[in-house]
Amino acid sequence: MSKYDHHPLPALLDQRLAHLMMRPFAASALHPNLLTTLTLVLGLLTTLSFLYGDPVHANVGALCFMLAVFSDHLDGELARMSRKTSKFGHLYDFVVGGLNYTLLFSSIGLGLQASCGVWAPVLGVTAGLCNPVIMTLRVRMDNSFGLAATEHPSFGWFNLEDFIYVIGPVTWLFGVVYFFVPFALGTIAYLIWTVIEYRRWFGRAG
Repeated sequence: MSKYDHHPLPALLDQRLAHLMMRPFAASALHPNLLTTLTLVLGLLTTLSFLYGDPVHANVGALCFMLAVFSDHLDGELARMSRKTSKFGHLYDFVVGGLNYTLLFSSIGLGLQASCGVWAPVLGVTAGLCNPVIMTLRVRMDNSFGLAATEHPSFGWFNLEDFIYVIGPVTWLFGVVYFFVPFALGTIAYLIWTVIEYRRWFGRAG
């Protein structure tokens, strides 16, 4: 048994799978920032796929984004096990995650314009631009108060963020618009909730 086997398994299912996948690489030269870059590449592939605006490319885009969401956990698990943590790596992970969500909603909305009308890109870009604001607020909360301020509510092996994985099944079975509308509106609502949490944490500190 290697020393890396002593790291406890995370409680959440996707993080646990990421932990098990990264354990063999904990003593290798593989750097977490490389995996963050992989997440970024998957996000860009997602964007290109959804911009086509047809069902086939939308199905590919949904798969790419699911992989990007999962890949986003790989770098963190590797960093913790290998102790290759840094402020830059932590910020890079935050920025890539926020950028991927911004591109996701914007590209879906733009791709749907031909079939759904101008409301789709308006909603998509609006929801997409919520993400840089959310990311900025969460980075400040994380820097000031740590994980307790930015951790999502959990339900057993899953947390609130894991609902994004339904992008695949919903898109493949019903079409991307059935994912796009509720999740874009949900992102706008999430921004409002983040602002409330931000004011609560910094108000408590004051």
